[in-house]
Amino acid sequence: MKGLTDKVVLVTGGGGGIGAALCQRFAQEGAKVAVFDLNTASADAVVAAIKKEGGQAAAYTVDISDHARVVAAVSEVEAQLGPVDVLVNNAGWDHGARFLDTDPVLWDKIVRINLLGPINLHHAVLKGMAERGKGRVVNIASDAGRVGSSGESVYSACKGGIIAFSKTMAREFARKQISVNVVCPGPTDTALFRDFAGQGESGAKLKGALERAIPFGRLGQPQDVVGAVCFLASDDAAFITGQVLSVSGGLTMAG
Repeated sequence: MKGLTDKVVLVTGGGGGIGAALCQRFAQEGAKVAVFDLNTASADAVVAAIKKEGGQAAAYTVDISDHARVVAAVSEVEAQLGPVDVLVNNAGWDHGARFLDTDPVLWDKIVRINLLGPINLHHAVLKGMAERGKGRVVNIASDAGRVGSSGESVYSACKGGIIAFSKTMAREFARKQISVNVVCPGPTDTALFRDFAGQGESGAKLKGALERAIPFGRLGQPQDVVGAVCFLASDDAAFITGQVLSVSGGLTMAG
């Protein structure tokens, strides 16, 4: 990808799954990667793997739902690595259940992580990008936010909110030459999916049903998502903003 060498890329939820794959790919492209994760050990492991391959990265323990901690952590990144050039909001969490079987405590947790967390990161990062007159933001939403998903009611609402928020940010910051785009993975074989699907026979049945429904005949893998994200973060996508890209093996084809 053009233009990623020496860029400072901040990835939330970088300690595992899609986030870890993103961090590793950005490092391979020559970027300096800030790995944000609530799990310190996971973030440290990703950084160690990147450094072993000769890349540049640093780990930061961050609860993205805590605005004050997010602001402080972004300041730490910019003091250590330099101004943030690319923000990738990847961190997410869900608990699969029918809506009437959930309660406000669960709703609040899902909203704080999946909606307010990315909003906190935008608030902390975009001011500096606007002052510099450049930047890229790629938000990882979900096809659940585009077409809905049974058992993921509040999560879907949050991801739909991120899509709408991203389009608004794209409009507000276009004159500052800051692009804001969205990548929506379909069912992807990560810890989040396995937690949602559950263990045993029921989890295997859901996985099998999805594999039959997806035209490509398999679940997505973290590596399937990274190319789309890196493209939107690169100079190759310099004139693209406010767009939503599904990476779902053809499961959803809505415009």
